Amino acid sequence: MGSFNLVETADLAAIIAERCRLTGSFVLRSGRTATHYFDKYQFEADPVLLDAVGAGLARLVPAGTEVLAGLEMGGIAVVVALGRHAGLPCAFVRKAAKPYGTGRLAEGADLTGRRVLLVEDVVTSGGQIALSAAALRSAGAIVSDAVCVIDRQEGGTEALAAEGITLHPLFRF
Repeated sequence: MGSFNLVETADLAAIIAERCRLTGSFVLRSGRTATHYFDKYQFEADPVLLDAVGAGLARLVPAGTEVLAGLEMGGIAVVVALGRHAGLPCAFVRKAAKPYGTGRLAEGADLTGRRVLLVEDVVTSGGQIALSAAALRSAGAIVSDAVCVIDRQEGGTEALAAEGITLHPLFRF
């Protein structure tokens, strides 16, 4: 694939929609069935497109953020691209602490006592962000915000607000 300049947010949205939006019948992580699906791995696997996503998300990082925390699995590639543009350290958050090695829920930058921005690729219900935020808060992280590439606008923003988390989407479906 050749290099291209993705300066305008509208251009980026159009490219992501063209490459990633599928139609059909899909079961989402939330258990809901959808007629539209975003194959996020199409932008996460393309280094040029992922870099443009990271640059777009960097404009959404709230002031005072100290660490970016990408959620397993899709948020991992996104957090690295974002960290490059935001100049902030990254952590990688598992869905559950691993039962071997360090036994940590989060690897990378230390989150204890720091303002942490959760990073996700696509949000539907906000369930994984809420679960991860609760676990990280229990471990001493300060979590009040999350960013995502695509908000499917199916209740995630409202559910996260009820958990004290403001969602900042790059794009809304």
